[in-house]
Amino acid sequence: MRRSVMAVLLLAGSAISAFAQLGEISVSGGYSHFRNNSLGSFVDTAGNVTNVTAESNFRIGFRFTINSWRFMGHEIGYAYNHGSLKETAGSASVSYGMPVHQGMYNFLVYATPEGAPIRPFATGGVQFSTFYPPGSCVFCGNGTTKFGFNYGAGLKFRITSTFLGRLDVRDYATGKPDFGTSPQGWLHQLEVSAGFGFAF
Repeated sequence: MRRSVMAVLLLAGSAISAFAQLGEISVSGGYSHFRNNSLGSFVDTAGNVTNVTAESNFRIGFRFTINSWRFMGHEIGYAYNHGSLKETAGSASVSYGMPVHQGMYNFLVYATPEGAPIRPFATGGVQFSTFYPPGSCVFCGNGTTKFGFNYGAGLKFRITSTFLGRLDVRDYATGKPDFGTSPQGWLHQLEVSAGFGFAF
């Protein structure tokens, strides 16, 4: 009886240990660069044209990863982008803060199996981006939400058996927010980030 109990405990411990290597939680920081960033223009009562663009700044993100297979996994995440809205009329310009909150899902394909010390990966997924115009806030409910897709690549590397580092480069294509300026096309956002996390 005692041996049976010990065997069950050992098997349970092995199963828990194996499962513990499948999950990751990480935090990343880096640069968020907007391209094709014209958000249109508006004309004032005097006939002056003001062009509006989305400008780049820093980015902070959190990711939760489940590596369901040896070479593949799923990832959900959240990111805060400290962007800005720039208005240009002639040679004069002014910028206002425009935070962008993102939620995303990505599918990952690794070049090396689960447990390898270095894991390059390619990824693709979908996201929503909520843009908050100047003078608004997250709790006011007046953000503009747009949906899109993203793709990119990265590298994860083990620092210890529990802690890991990661590098990510991704391009996010998102519908442009309309602040009364009738923008056209897709807004592209390039993420270049580095992060730190732990596996469990």
